[in-house]
Amino acid sequence: MKNLTTWVIDPMHSEVLFKIKHLVISTVTGSFRKFEGQAITNGAGFDNAKVHFEIDVKSIDTNQPQRDEHLQAGDFFSADAYPKIVFDSTSFVKKSGSDYKMTGDLTLKGVTKPVELNVEYGGSENNGHGVVKHGFEITGTINRMEFGMTWNKLTDTGGLGLGEDIKLIANIQVAELVEAVAH
Repeated sequence: MKNLTTWVIDPMHSEVLFKIKHLVISTVTGSFRKFEGQAITNGAGFDNAKVHFEIDVKSIDTNQPQRDEHLQAGDFFSADAYPKIVFDSTSFVKKSGSDYKMTGDLTLKGVTKPVELNVEYGGSENNGHGVVKHGFEITGTINRMEFGMTWNKLTDTGGLGLGEDIKLIANIQVAELVEAVAH
């Protein structure tokens, strides 16, 4: 008999960030405010966890409403046509100590590509209300061009205004999903 456990993301204690080079001289940081996901594990630990994660594209926040509108438009995310970014893991393997490697399929703007992410397990703690939480930091880099986000602008010196690589950083807390029992 399998001992499957479903862990759901605690959005109040989680964040999804991205960073991209602007004018090659500085970095712009943004976040997504709405996301959800879960991990299904078999037995103790998170080895071979099956992870599903969805981001609401229209929740993008770079602290500049005009830029956020541009990012949601056709030059970038095409949020009306592709409202979700979806990740489904194909592998979650412990490398050493608290370090894992997670691979999976990322679907962004209608394009699905395999990606590899680094996962650092931060440990577990009882939240003081009888719920055990687990923490993870997930990092990786994707090339936006591979997902059809090819818009760019040249600088006065002929350089690219935006970098192609996007750094991803997610700090995630999960808690066990406990089904309500009907009496």
